[in-house]
Amino acid sequence: MPRELSQRHLDLLRRYDTPTICNVIELFAVRPRNTGYMDGRIRCCFPELGPLVGYAATATHRAAFERSDASGYAALDEQVRRFEELPRPPVVVLQDLDDPPVAASFGEIMCATYRAFGAAGLITSGAARDLDQVRRLGFPVFASGVICSHGYSHLVSLHVPVRVGGLAVHPGDLLHGDVNGVTNIPLEVASEVAEVAAEYVAAEAIVLDFLKTGPGDVRLFAEARRASQEAIARLAARVRRKAD
Repeated sequence: MPRELSQRHLDLLRRYDTPTICNVIELFAVRPRNTGYMDGRIRCCFPELGPLVGYAATATHRAAFERSDASGYAALDEQVRRFEELPRPPVVVLQDLDDPPVAASFGEIMCATYRAFGAAGLITSGAARDLDQVRRLGFPVFASGVICSHGYSHLVSLHVPVRVGGLAVHPGDLLHGDVNGVTNIPLEVASEVAEVAAEYVAAEAIVLDFLKTGPGDVRLFAEARRASQEAIARLAARVRRKAD
């Protein structure tokens, strides 16, 4: 089972938007800055619900071909049962194997089921439907588009590596997403990311607070920018020393 964060750290991560989390991850120099996040194909359906944080419960999905069994939800009970294999809360991550998607990979019944069994949200490379109903559930979802039919929707495999929005996602990966997109938080630094995010925000606030005063002296603006950058650099040096 992947390393599990404390509830306090999960709550801290939910306080910050996903770009801030990406910026804080950069401090640790654990991966290149152009990796670790989903691309622009994956869009947040309900920005008003705020940040989503949880551990990937991965699956693959297909809707293009008819199945011999009558139910498109045949594997749903097994999927939610296997949530127990992961830290809490799970986030369902579906890779749509149809390219391009031919039908929705989720709707109201699936999302109501996931929510009832403790999932924090859903991310798919496929399409959404039943968006009004899912919004009323208050269940965060991310998708590449919207399609009205479920076609021959069915789950193909569970808890396997998937690729969604250009990001390889493994079962138990820690994900953070909001209106800006979705990023993976490396588990080896996840608790530290949660702890130091407030300091990063405070460092950025040096220049942002200056700009709230209106157009001022360019020299003072440069000083504020330098002070902000120096505070971020000191924070980066500290967290990297700790990691060493």
